[in-house]
Amino acid sequence: MATILRGAQVTLRPVTDADIPALAAIRDTPEVYARWRGGQDLVAAVHEDLAEPGTTVLVIEYAGAVAGAVQWHEETEPDYRHAGIDIYVDPAVHGRGVGTDAVRTLARHLVTDLGHHRLVIDPAADNAAAIACYRKVGFRPVGIMRQYERGPEGEWHDGLLMDLLAAELS
Repeated sequence: MATILRGAQVTLRPVTDADIPALAAIRDTPEVYARWRGGQDLVAAVHEDLAEPGTTVLVIEYAGAVAGAVQWHEETEPDYRHAGIDIYVDPAVHGRGVGTDAVRTLARHLVTDLGHHRLVIDPAADNAAAIACYRKVGFRPVGIMRQYERGPEGEWHDGLLMDLLAAELS
């Protein structure tokens, strides 16, 4: 049975084919495209995300509509076991706590249901809104990863590695 997670404001559920146009439209907004990119065919980019081995993608539903996607992956090597999270949210619902609730809901699942003791997330170092969102959940900065990710124009930019230990989940 597919996992459905309920937060205070959001529902996280498996992606269906019917969700792909809405997710591609969100990916096409300037705010999301600048961080997630995906080329000219964002429907294909969403399909690629869904096919990524070892990654689970969930739709973020808010007020009955698709509001974005949150995904996770895990390192299963016992000595390094942890999970990582990535997220994008429709700019039309920014500032309403949707991202915070989605990250918190997924983090609780990863810690409580799947037994992870440590989670990581890696926003762009200049993405103040994302960093503030993750701090609300309990993530703490670990350090700057220099020239971590290539931007849409080909330039390299820094990333911020953040982590959260199970006991720090707020």
